[in-house]
Amino acid sequence: MKVSIITISYNSATTIEDTIRSVLSQDYPDLEYIIVDGNSSDGTLGIVKRYQSSIAQFISEPDKGIYDGMNKGLKMASGELIGILNSDDIYEDPKVISDMVKLVESSKCMAAYADLVYVDRQDTSKITRYWKSGAYKKGAFLKGWMPPHPTFFVRKSVYDRYGYFNLLLKSAADYEIMLRFIHKHGIEPAYLPRVITRMRAGGQSNLSIKNRIKANREDREAWRINGLKPGLFTLIRKPLSKILQFMKKGR
Repeated sequence: MKVSIITISYNSATTIEDTIRSVLSQDYPDLEYIIVDGNSSDGTLGIVKRYQSSIAQFISEPDKGIYDGMNKGLKMASGELIGILNSDDIYEDPKVISDMVKLVESSKCMAAYADLVYVDRQDTSKITRYWKSGAYKKGAFLKGWMPPHPTFFVRKSVYDRYGYFNLLLKSAADYEIMLRFIHKHGIEPAYLPRVITRMRAGGQSNLSIKNRIKANREDREAWRINGLKPGLFTLIRKPLSKILQFMKKGR
């Protein structure tokens, strides 16, 4: 099974080398690595070019934001299974992709996900939050559940059938696409019960109360544009679930 990993970057000179090394260190042999850059003006391009012989495809051009970059990467990908790792995230160890492929092949699933830890931006060995996903149960999105998108691997055929990221959403397009695939279209994902991704803390939707309110509005819009109706407490339980992630950070 050929696997495509897509990294989206923009002025990521301080973090992207860690990301690239974590992908290129994977022990899985049939790997296509794609980097889509949004026309960076710092040292990002120079760093990427140092590894260009090991990168299958690389483009740098203006885009309409991170999800536009993801869509470009999806159109370039030729792997049967696709994962997306942003330029400030890293894989936990060299066996991440091998383990995900084994899970997908053994379960014959169309998508899979795992656990994630948030880490300090300067010291990625320091865990600040632990996102233990748990096994998916039908209707879980109604209870505020979602898998961590940086651990989400999907067969290319699912994207081809059900579409790419919705650019009308600025911060919740990853939530919307998983809601669409899993809750709306019934793609039942398999779960790998271990941490596979370290994500640097500081996501835009969580930086302030104002941004959290904006993100909540986009979460609601994700349901509306799919012709779906959330539960009475769905959009309240989703951000509240993050409190438990801080409690589990020592695991």
